[in-house]
Amino acid sequence: MVSHMISSDLSILIVDDTESGRQFFTTALNEAGYEDVRQAGSGAEVLQALDERGADVVLADWIMPKMDGLELTQKIRQQDEEQNRYTSIILCTAREGVENLVFAFDHGVDDFLSKPIDIRELAARVQAAGRISSLQNSLFEAARTLQANNDKLAELAQTDPLTQLGNRRYMQLHLEAILKESSTRDGGTCCAIIDIDHFKKINDKHGHDIGDEVLIGVARRLRRIVRPTDVLARMGGEEFAIIMYYQNASNFRHSIFGRIQQSVGARPIKTSAGELNVTVSMGVCCRFSGDPEMDMDMLIKCADTKMYRAKKKGRNQVFY
Repeated sequence: MVSHMISSDLSILIVDDTESGRQFFTTALNEAGYEDVRQAGSGAEVLQALDERGADVVLADWIMPKMDGLELTQKIRQQDEEQNRYTSIILCTAREGVENLVFAFDHGVDDFLSKPIDIRELAARVQAAGRISSLQNSLFEAARTLQANNDKLAELAQTDPLTQLGNRRYMQLHLEAILKESSTRDGGTCCAIIDIDHFKKINDKHGHDIGDEVLIGVARRLRRIVRPTDVLARMGGEEFAIIMYYQNASNFRHSIFGRIQQSVGARPIKTSAGELNVTVSMGVCCRFSGDPEMDMDMLIKCADTKMYRAKKKGRNQVFY
């Protein structure tokens, strides 16, 4: 008896072109304590079964019509690669000699059973093959989890935690991509830098918690104003940025930025300290097809310079 050795939750798929062969293996494995045992009569049936539900172990005869064990092994390995999983493969063979075994191992086979089959050896080797697939699939799962965590960290690295807008890095990555797109397709790119007027006074008078509420309110208002395709980010402090892409320069109107700027200050922002009137100053710089080349840093600096000019001219306005 080997029941103390086995893991009954292993998924096993038997392929044999004879009914008697499939029944022999199924009965032997069931008696050993394996419960999830499926059957297939050909390599094609195996591949279809694995596509529907993976298996920990495939037990196959080396010699089969249409698709032998080695060809089936190659196809399973390809399928595993596409579905990011690992299936242990045991071939049953009457072939002897080291050369045959080395040849099969080189083609991706995990283990062998020599005919005639010893039932105790069968159960033990299936268990060992199951450990191999479990380990490999655990590693794949760990890699997927790590990738998901890395993706989340990358997302967090591009997100402003206060306003949930993109941050400066997010804006720069998108601006760089949009500039390339507009250069390739003869479109246009506009960068607007927005700064909340007299924000320091808000912090000094009401405290930074209220200042944060103002930032969140301005961010929420900007999000509702801009187009879904526009890039909106908080650059840091009380400064925001909007990136707009135009496939056709004739569709661009400078007045859109004036409407955005006026909409932010159209009504007070509700805070824990009451309703606060807030205005913003905006600088806008655009680069269209036929204009002198401008890289990301040049476009941002241009918009930033114009924003400070708007501040100097009295605030609460747009400078193009």
